[in-house]
Amino acid sequence: MAQRQTAATSARRRQLGFTRCLSTCASGTEVNVQRSATTLNASGGHDDLLADVRLRGPLSAELRMRLIGDPIPLPDLRSLAHSVAAAADSTLTDEDVQLSLWIMYELHYRGFSDVADRWEWHSDLVAATDELEVIFEQDLRALVAPKLPGPPVPPAEVPTALAELVRDDDSPSMSKHLARHGTHVQYAEFLAHRSIYHLKEADPHTWGIPRMIGAAKAGLMEIQSDEYGGGRPDWMHSALFATSMRGLGLDDSYGHYLNEVPAITLAWANTMTFFGLHRRLRGAIAGHLAALEMTSSVPNRRYGNGLRRLGFDVDTTRFFDEHVEADAVHEQIAAHDLAGQLAISEPRLVGDILFGAAAALATDGQMITELLSAWARGSSLLHSGAPAPPAGTARIGSVELVPSLPA
Repeated sequence: MAQRQTAATSARRRQLGFTRCLSTCASGTEVNVQRSATTLNASGGHDDLLADVRLRGPLSAELRMRLIGDPIPLPDLRSLAHSVAAAADSTLTDEDVQLSLWIMYELHYRGFSDVADRWEWHSDLVAATDELEVIFEQDLRALVAPKLPGPPVPPAEVPTALAELVRDDDSPSMSKHLARHGTHVQYAEFLAHRSIYHLKEADPHTWGIPRMIGAAKAGLMEIQSDEYGGGRPDWMHSALFATSMRGLGLDDSYGHYLNEVPAITLAWANTMTFFGLHRRLRGAIAGHLAALEMTSSVPNRRYGNGLRRLGFDVDTTRFFDEHVEADAVHEQIAAHDLAGQLAISEPRLVGDILFGAAAALATDGQMITELLSAWARGSSLLHSGAPAPPAGTARIGSVELVPSLPA
């Protein structure tokens, strides 16, 4: 395991907003990586340009500078990635590590219009990604270790073990808060964070399809078919989520809020991609999806009800309403036909299935805990602060009414 700086030293340097440039700057140069305050909707995001991504440290700075150009050898990138990851108190909350992972992972999705496609499998970039992932995986496994069952779980009992993980999860409930007390602004911030994944919903888990066979593959395909709208583009869950964003006055451009969300949000999304991109972690991506589906139906009912309480229309609530019915079915498919059958066909994957499920619950729980804590302080987790309510929105006590929309 790589040696880390002391927690006090690292915390002090981040508090000051400085990080040491390890590659492209003159020796000893330090770069201020604190973001300037701008309004949420005016801040932009990557919106498919890497040049628009705000830097968070030396590694993301190096990536942005190098990738906006023709692919060339980058022999020092791997050592830089190793140094940045090793210096982090935790890669799960390190801004430079998580943004850098997100940038490198994005090359496997839609990419950037100012980055050549040939960078996707560039050997030096792959090596640098591996350096980050080694410590990222260590931190993920350390995070969930206390939650995992002690004795080995027999393959046939994996669905039961998954249900117990979900039952024992002690994370605070965002859905209960938003259903009962959430304001328009809080819903908007919640969706801004979630957009980092939900605008490409299902894509990370789709990597698992060619890595499975038989009943597990069929189960995953059944879930993913629904996620992609059953052949109807307007019913793809990512499209429904974009409609909800617009209904709340948010910009639904892909990646628009990348510059706003903190490392803890990026870690939640990056975990899915990390699992999906590695065949050896096919058990983890199956367990991750199982946990998502098993914790979806009831919370989404609450989210939809909270939006109706605030007066939003059916177009804005449809994303959540669709998940109430769909995920009540997906829950059983994911636990039994996907994860359960994968465990039976490949018993050595049982541990990874449970690891993936626990990681899904833990990374989501960390983000929700921080977000609710920020709101309790009257603050926001977004770098530029919470979005202002659109014009015409009236506030009564802690509840906002939107008179232009039907109840």
